[in-house]
Amino acid sequence: MQFTSAQKTAMTWLSIATLAVLLLWLLGPVLTPFVVAGVLAYALNPVVNRLDALLRGKMPRVIAVLLVELGFVVIVLAVLLLIVPILTKQLPLLKQQIPVLFENIHLWLKPILAQFGTKFTFDFAHVRDFVLKYLNTNAEDSVDSVLSSVKLGGSVALAIVGNVVLIPVVLFYLLIDWDRIVARFQAFVPPRMHPAFDSFMTEADAVLGQYLRGQLLVMLALAIFYSVGLALFGLDLAWPIGIFTGLAVFVPYLGFGLGLVLALLSGLLQFASIKALVMVAVVYGAGQVVESFYLTPRFVGERIGLHPLSVIFALMAFGQLFGFVGVLVALPASAVLLVAMRRVKANYMASKLYQG
Repeated sequence: MQFTSAQKTAMTWLSIATLAVLLLWLLGPVLTPFVVAGVLAYALNPVVNRLDALLRGKMPRVIAVLLVELGFVVIVLAVLLLIVPILTKQLPLLKQQIPVLFENIHLWLKPILAQFGTKFTFDFAHVRDFVLKYLNTNAEDSVDSVLSSVKLGGSVALAIVGNVVLIPVVLFYLLIDWDRIVARFQAFVPPRMHPAFDSFMTEADAVLGQYLRGQLLVMLALAIFYSVGLALFGLDLAWPIGIFTGLAVFVPYLGFGLGLVLALLSGLLQFASIKALVMVAVVYGAGQVVESFYLTPRFVGERIGLHPLSVIFALMAFGQLFGFVGVLVALPASAVLLVAMRRVKANYMASKLYQG
């Protein structure tokens, strides 16, 4: 059986993709810091290039790389230093507010049910004590579990620390030699396939680049919006919840839903009134409108074609197959598959098989 040139090309790329998936599955734990650094390098390389262009003739590229990487590390540390100390206070706050919350619910429901002739005999005190006991027990168990994990799982802790140290080092070398690394990979492509390969990679880069960089801008804008909006209502945990919601919208709907639940819970614990419902309805309702009708069309663009359901499925599927590394490569792989499917569709529509 004779294969056409297009069929041979498709089989070649299918073999390469299969080999890449197999290697990713076998070397997942080892590749984790390299994949993380690669994703970060892809996103940060344009910033390095622009800064390098401004400093050209004055300073070497290594200075631009150091400045960009240092700025990124400072931003990550700033987010952690903002969120972690405040989140550690949530459990004590939860313990303090639960009795008040249950008492307010009791006082609110009792006259309403009395109007309908219903005798209200629900034991809120027992439920309150049970919840508080559960929180206290689980908090102690969690601390003991973490301590035992640190003592018994030293290799795991060492691996985490190693990755934290290794990722910035790998990122530095990737940013220094990004263009040369890409050129070396391109050298493996046969000359006769260069036009198709270059066209394919250019389109994939445009799709992925616009999505990732645009989504980062959307996340930043929404983190500020939700934080300021919740703060205006007087929520104590406005900034950590607002920042979390903004960052979590990277996963469509799921991140927004988690942020909404956290804001509602914190509002009920703090205000113990209908003010919490009004706050969530106003802030998160307005945020959804702003994101859907302005931020996403403006910064991401509708022409990308990555449907939210496709993003959710890709994250879950790749995470299930390859763990943490799979989550990291889910969106890049989805962008490449999207471009490939577009080309397959275009070839099919232009073929005799479709046109009859």
